[in-house]
Amino acid sequence: MVAAGAPASATEGTRASTKLLYFDHMWTLQATATVVSVITEGERVAVVLDQTILYPQGGGQPFDTGFIEALDGPIKFRVTDVRAKSGVVYHYGNYDENTQTKVASYKPGDGVKIVVDGTRRTLNSRLHSAGHLLDACMRNAGLETLEPGKGHHFPDSPYVEYKGVIPSKDLENKRGALESEVNRLVTLGGQVYLASKLQTYWALVAWVGLHGACSASALF
Repeated sequence: MVAAGAPASATEGTRASTKLLYFDHMWTLQATATVVSVITEGERVAVVLDQTILYPQGGGQPFDTGFIEALDGPIKFRVTDVRAKSGVVYHYGNYDENTQTKVASYKPGDGVKIVVDGTRRTLNSRLHSAGHLLDACMRNAGLETLEPGKGHHFPDSPYVEYKGVIPSKDLENKRGALESEVNRLVTLGGQVYLASKLQTYWALVAWVGLHGACSASALF
């Protein structure tokens, strides 16, 4: 779930890893944090916090967007991109226009409130869950010999790639079996949750509220 993308200038020196609050509270859309540093790269600004609920792009899922607001002042930072490198999360964006006329920047030690765009998070999470659901359906439909590869859970064109060969004579039967299994599990419903083991986290399959978001016909 960690994505590359932070430039070298943003990672000079040693920084403590950012605590990822969404592992423990996956549906929390607001939290408090402390500013660790503010980095300027040309026209780009990144805020580094001690902890975050904003998801950095990775694992095939797009980054969250939202706001970082001062707890005791007028500063408001609009987060438009989130990336992670070497355990540190970089919140890229820009200061609110009203903020720019009053203050220059956050400072290390400032207390802030993080606010996630819940609509975007929910859509991205549902599409990601649909990818895990598809993996389960592939096994249940007798397609377990195909190896899952790249998962792309972006709203414009979500898909999961699989490596392998399906004989042409079996293609229609397998397509039908997969679509039937997807529809069966979507109809059953379920809940989204996280499981942890030895500090490693996995997003487990969930299909509640997908409402057909996972389309088997897109595979073949």
